Amino acid sequence: MAATSENLPQLKSAVNGLTEMSENERSGFINLVSRYLSGEAHHIEWSKIQTPTDEIVVPYEKMASVSEDVSETKNLLDKLVVLKLNGGLGTTMGCTGPKSVIEVRDVLTFLDLIVIQIENLNNKYGCKVPLVLMNSFNTHDDTQKIVEKYTNSNVDIHTFNQSKYPRVVADEFVPWPSKGKTDKDGWYPPGHGDVFPSLMNSGKLDAFLSQGKEYVFVANSDNLGAIVDLTILKHLIQNKNEYCMEVTPKTLADVKGGTLISYEGKVQLLEIAQVPDEHVNEFKSIEKFKIFNTNNLWVNLKAIKKLVEADALKMEIIPNPKEVDGVKVLQLETAAGAAIRFFDNAIGVNVPRSRFLPVKATSDLLLVQSDLYTLVDGFVTRNSARTNPSNPSIELGPEFKKVSNFLSRFKSIPSIVELDSLKVSGDVSFGSSVVLKGKVTVTEKSGVKLEIPDGAMVENKDINGPEDL
Repeated sequence: MAATSENLPQLKSAVNGLTEMSENERSGFINLVSRYLSGEAHHIEWSKIQTPTDEIVVPYEKMASVSEDVSETKNLLDKLVVLKLNGGLGTTMGCTGPKSVIEVRDVLTFLDLIVIQIENLNNKYGCKVPLVLMNSFNTHDDTQKIVEKYTNSNVDIHTFNQSKYPRVVADEFVPWPSKGKTDKDGWYPPGHGDVFPSLMNSGKLDAFLSQGKEYVFVANSDNLGAIVDLTILKHLIQNKNEYCMEVTPKTLADVKGGTLISYEGKVQLLEIAQVPDEHVNEFKSIEKFKIFNTNNLWVNLKAIKKLVEADALKMEIIPNPKEVDGVKVLQLETAAGAAIRFFDNAIGVNVPRSRFLPVKATSDLLLVQSDLYTLVDGFVTRNSARTNPSNPSIELGPEFKKVSNFLSRFKSIPSIVELDSLKVSGDVSFGSSVVLKGKVTVTEKSGVKLEIPDGAMVENKDINGPEDL
């Protein structure tokens, strides 16, 4: 049976008995659950959806660039805080601990690269841009230890924890920890929409305001393209935009990403989960919905404070049903991008694809560790020798899923500047200095390991055994 508002009093009293929750967490959680139970979904009438104009989703190239004047740049940077979402674990890539400590390139981790980038800005312009990490209870302890290695850098690093909410046992609608589930699995972090109240509740937001900070640049810690961009920051300050979402043109790989629409005179995020079944194909089409959300967000700090205090950030609730240890549980989440419709003068900016370079799997690691990219000042830059604007498509079989397995199967990362696509399945390994071009598939079917020899040049080939080399 579906839960209704009648389940609320019982849930409330159970939550009040959970001593490990703070007052803010209790009220935030109860608030979320009661919104969910009242069914106050924000329904989208498909016919009212309009394509945003260039005023609402500004083309990046139309923004005025920042002058070479060092003092103007310093003045802009003095108003900025950089916040990375650091709540995720590296489990999908076979790693323990926070995902941000996976080594991306030249033995540097995501976090190393982020610190190097900000350190360079602070050195170059004589400013003090702080770095803030929003951890979850899954990553907090490890992150506290890891950031100690940056104590001698010129970057002030702050950490705070996002909320910790109890998973709800689906059939009885009670918090799982109240039923004796006392370990970590009884709890969950409620999505990155929680960044706004958690930043406020941590006391960090008021501290930054008192230092004269005005904007926070929020991004996923695994997006290597999310570097500080002065052109965007200057535009927001000049035009008094309280919120800005970076979007970029969709490719066929991004058809499920959320998109920006104009709706009843406001800009808002439309996610695939909100789309009626009969319109899903239309949503996925690149013709009508040409852009998607990179989750690089720029938000005015005073506006966050005002909206959190007024309890006005009522983002769409994303119900996430799971089965954990054989128990069906429900966790309710929200996304930071969905907050766009609550901010005044909110805009999107249509940025180059280079600002979206997420590393979600080892196939992405292959791209960023290859000669397709170079590392300059902590920033991964694409090799100009590649003429094709899009990256090669790379599919690696399950043998490559874990980072350790991936690394053990490449003596060195192949050259892929002229590669269109690579598909590898089975027990395959690559020697050093291999060059891949065009369309390449490598399939091991025999049960005998297939090795691509050192220095091999493979162009437009299907390799099914040693005889094909």
